[in-house]
Amino acid sequence: MKNFSFVNRIQNLSKMKTQEFDLVIIGGGINGAGVARDACARGMSVALVEARDFASGTSSRSSKMVHGGIRYLENMDFKLVFEALNERNKLFEMAPHLVHPLRFMLPLYKESRVGMFKMGLGMWLYDILALFQSPEMHERLDSKQSMERMSALREKDLLGSYVYSDGYMDDDRLVHETLRSANEMGMVAANYVAATGADFGADGKITAVHCEDQLNKEKFKIRGRHVISSVGPWTDQLGSSLFKEWKKILRPTKGIHLTLPKNRLPLETAVVMGAEKGDRIVFGIPRHEMIIIGTTDTDFKESPENVSVTPEDVKYLLEITSHYFPGANLTAHDVIASYAGVRPLVNDGSSSEGKTSREHTIIDDPRGVTFVAGGKYTTYRLMCQQTVSHALKSFTVEDRAKFAKKDTTVALNEFTSESAYHEARVLASAWAQEYGRPTEDVVELAQRYGREAEVILSKYDYKYTYWQLEAAQAIDNTMCLNLKDFFSRRVPLFLADRNHGLKHLDEIAQVFQEKLSWSDKRLHDEKHALSEYMGHELEWKKHF
Repeated sequence: MKNFSFVNRIQNLSKMKTQEFDLVIIGGGINGAGVARDACARGMSVALVEARDFASGTSSRSSKMVHGGIRYLENMDFKLVFEALNERNKLFEMAPHLVHPLRFMLPLYKESRVGMFKMGLGMWLYDILALFQSPEMHERLDSKQSMERMSALREKDLLGSYVYSDGYMDDDRLVHETLRSANEMGMVAANYVAATGADFGADGKITAVHCEDQLNKEKFKIRGRHVISSVGPWTDQLGSSLFKEWKKILRPTKGIHLTLPKNRLPLETAVVMGAEKGDRIVFGIPRHEMIIIGTTDTDFKESPENVSVTPEDVKYLLEITSHYFPGANLTAHDVIASYAGVRPLVNDGSSSEGKTSREHTIIDDPRGVTFVAGGKYTTYRLMCQQTVSHALKSFTVEDRAKFAKKDTTVALNEFTSESAYHEARVLASAWAQEYGRPTEDVVELAQRYGREAEVILSKYDYKYTYWQLEAAQAIDNTMCLNLKDFFSRRVPLFLADRNHGLKHLDEIAQVFQEKLSWSDKRLHDEKHALSEYMGHELEWKKHF
C-alpha cells in the first residue's frame, strides 16, 4: 500500500493549494474517512482536512462496539437496528483485524423493568432483524446457568439472562484504515488543517474553503465543486461559520468510559447492565488488553473539545458496576484510564438523552454544502454512501452517471481480507522464526495488521522493539505526527497499561525523533505535551 505519512502531508498540502477537487471534505473522523473512501471509489477527486488528529473527536471515544443496538428496539427504531445489524455483518468481513464478534450477557433481576418474557421477544426480534446472520443465535439462561456462565455476577434476585451476539472494534484504527484505503485510491488529505471560512461565487455557491495549517499557521484556500461537512459535534459551529442564518440541529450528549485491568473484573463475555429503572445502559466489554465500562448519556452544551470526565461520572459508572458485581469491590483506584466524548445526536425533540434517535441526518444546502450528522458508528459505511449520493445531486446528470456507486463492502486493504487475515495468524510463528523475533510479538502484529505484519517485519530495523515497530508503522502509514496521538489513538497504551505505556516512552520517542528529524528540544516538548495530555485526561483522579 501507499505510504500515508508526514511526507505525504507536505505533498498533499501543495496539491490542495494548486488543484480543484470534486469534493472538499471537512472532518477526519469515521464519517469523513468513509465519505472520502466512497467518493474515491467512484472516481471523484477528493481533498480532506481535519483540524486536529484523525479520529481525535467522537470517533476514538465510542464504546468501541459494532452492534445493532438492542436498546433501540424499545424506541421502536426498527429501521436503525436492521441497518446496523446488516452493516455489522459487512464490517466483520471488511475489517476482520479491527472488528471481532463478541457474546453479550444481559442479566435480569426481580427489580428489572423488563421481564424474561418481554426480553425474550426482543431477542427473537433482534435475531430476525439480523436475518439470522449473527455469529451465534441468542440463548436463554436460567439463574443457575447464568451464574455458571458468569460467576462474578450478583446472584441475589437473579431471574436469569439472555446471551446474544454483537461485536467490538478498534474505533480509532478503523478511521485510520479507512483513510488508508481512500489514500490508496487517490485521496488528498492532511490532519492539523482547520477550515476557517469559505469563498462564494456570483451564484451564491461555495467555490473554495479557507484553511489554516495548525502547525505553521499558514493560510490557504482549497478550490472545490462541492463541500461535505462531517465534523460530528462541531456541525453547528461549522454551519455558523459558513452561514450567518444557520439554525442549530444538534442535541450533543456526553458519554464517558472507564478502563479496568482484566483481573479486577473477570468477564467471560460482555455484560449489559441496563435493565433497571431508567433508560440508560452500561456495558462491560472485555477486550484482549482491558475491560471497558461505559457509557453515560447526558446533555452537553459546551464546545466539544472541552468535554472531560468528572468525579461524579466515575462514581456513577462504578456504582452501577458494583451493583451487578458486588464481590469485585471496585474503587476509583482500580481504574486505569478514562475517556470522554460528545455524541452528535440530531435534536428530534425527545424527552431525554437516551430516547433521542441515533438516526443520521443529511442536509443539502443549495449553496454547495452537504452536512451529515448523527448516526451510529456501525452504520458509517452506508451513511457515507448516502452522503456522497446526496452531494452528487448538485452535479450534472453526466457526472452523476460517471460517479455511480461502487462496492465499498470489500476489505479495507489487501492484507486484511478474511483469507489474508486467517493466513497471517497461521504464518505468525514461522515469521517469528524467520525474522528472529519473539513469537508473542509477531502473533500480536499478525492480529493487528494481518499479512501486513510481514511487511512491517521486513521493512524496519531488526533491532526495533515491538513498540518501536508500532511507532514506525504509525508514522509512515497513519500520518501520526506526535507522541500524544500515538499513545492515545494508534496503540492501546494509554487506556490499557497501568503505567500508560510510559515505561516504553524513550524507545518510542527515539523512533519519532529519527523519522521526524526532531531536535532534542522538540523531543523534550513532545514528551511534555504527552504528560500534559495524560494529566488532563485523568484530572478526576485527584478527587479520590
